[in-house]
Amino acid sequence: MNKREKFGLIGKNISYSFSRDYFLEKFKKLGLDKLKYTNYDIEDIEEFPFVIYQKEDEFKGFNVTIPYKETIIKYLDEVDINAQKIGAVNTIKVTENNELIGYNTDVYGFKKSIEPFLKKHHEKALILGTGGASKAVAYAFKEMGIKYKFVSRKVSEDTLLYSILNQEIMEEYTVIVNCTPIGTSPKIDESPNIPYQFLTNKHLLFDLIYNPSETKFLQEGKKRGAIIKNGLEMLELQAEKSWEIWNS
Repeated sequence: MNKREKFGLIGKNISYSFSRDYFLEKFKKLGLDKLKYTNYDIEDIEEFPFVIYQKEDEFKGFNVTIPYKETIIKYLDEVDINAQKIGAVNTIKVTENNELIGYNTDVYGFKKSIEPFLKKHHEKALILGTGGASKAVAYAFKEMGIKYKFVSRKVSEDTLLYSILNQEIMEEYTVIVNCTPIGTSPKIDESPNIPYQFLTNKHLLFDLIYNPSETKFLQEGKKRGAIIKNGLEMLELQAEKSWEIWNS
């Protein structure tokens, strides 16, 4: 049996990423110093096969982040049923036969992280962005019985344009989740273009960003009495779930 000691993160512009430090710290705590976790910052998803080429026997698993959670699927041998339904993969297990199996642990992380903050009046949600992470958030809302709409700059079914958000919509949709990278360090002065003046203490704002810990999006909500939550706990929960999958 091959000794698999390598893990990695697939993404673009990921020097800031949480995963590498988190797992290296975890390996140290578990006394597994031989294990390695590397960031694979690739310009295009077509570079993915070259990451594993000739070294596939050394890999045990990968995490996948923006912007490749959807496009990586075509390179996998198998995709877990839930990840298929979601249409996005953020965890890959490499089997002993070097098969790549895709999973989605974002749903688990998001759900467990937001549930304690939900109140009875939180019946409808706006999901800012339409990428892989937003699909996982939508899937979690579906499981929790919360109705949702995506918000985008492009018109499509089930999607609202940022430009049409008004007081009526903002009052109706009291959960708002930022699934875009807008506001990530170092661009901390930026925030999604929503009418913040209509936020109240009835709102819950969740930002998948964790650096900075309080984005401008969250600050604007806090100012108006909204409940706020960043994405750090979600990341920790999905990372632990990834670890479970790699070792199952």
